[in-house]
Amino acid sequence: MSRKKVRELPESLDLPCTGADSHAHLDGRDFDPQEVLARARTCGVRTVGNVFLGPAAYHASRAVFEADRDVFFLLGVHPHEASSMTGTDLETMRRAFRTDARLKAVGEIGLDYFYDFSPRAAQREWFRRQLDLALELGQRVVIHCRDAEEDCLAILDEAGFAGRPLLWHCFGLSSDWAKEFLDRGWHLSVPGTVTYSKNEALREAVKIIPAGRLLLETDAPFLAPEPYRGKRNEPALIGFTARTVAGLRGEDLRVLWTRCGDVTRRFFGLEDV
Repeated sequence: MSRKKVRELPESLDLPCTGADSHAHLDGRDFDPQEVLARARTCGVRTVGNVFLGPAAYHASRAVFEADRDVFFLLGVHPHEASSMTGTDLETMRRAFRTDARLKAVGEIGLDYFYDFSPRAAQREWFRRQLDLALELGQRVVIHCRDAEEDCLAILDEAGFAGRPLLWHCFGLSSDWAKEFLDRGWHLSVPGTVTYSKNEALREAVKIIPAGRLLLETDAPFLAPEPYRGKRNEPALIGFTARTVAGLRGEDLRVLWTRCGDVTRRFFGLEDV
């Protein structure tokens, strides 16, 4: 008789409540946010960034997080939805950022040539227009980019984003790409895919990211780390990502955990850092 595999529990990592999940999607995906956030805290996650994929999602679900002040918000229209975005959406976003102090970044925005769910011309147009909005509002930007790095970088350079507060979400590229982004002064957020042993390029890249520009994320409910690969991801599991990153960098796990949490809070301008 085969034995059922027993997975290591995330709370067994015994991490202090100083960590942060810089990027999660906890609204509208059959999550109970209160339960998810309670589990996260037992696993040392103090701060979570919830990403609203468009103004409709923001207005529908913002109130779910009203009582939890350790959740901050990101708002942007994903490139998948570029073909249906309108000027009204942009104006709704503008009003939201001007009235809600918990909105800390325009994102995730960018280009996705892997799925091509929206025509590439539309993706580029609305990426540029959302970048313009971020500049107008003095807001940070969080980038989604898949199989479109050259076009994405060209648009960001054209818009003058070198040296501006920008986070490359779900970074999974090589050291060469990491250097391109780091040379422009940007931050990089590493997901659970770094725990996959065959992901050699990313596992090498995390070794060169300066400590002050390295963040961690789940991208929940996607990209669960080992030993939960293939399961639904959530912030409670981010400690496994931290453990792998600490091992690759030759750092103490608890030191890296707290520092990445502080870097997240500092990047997003949270007042208690």
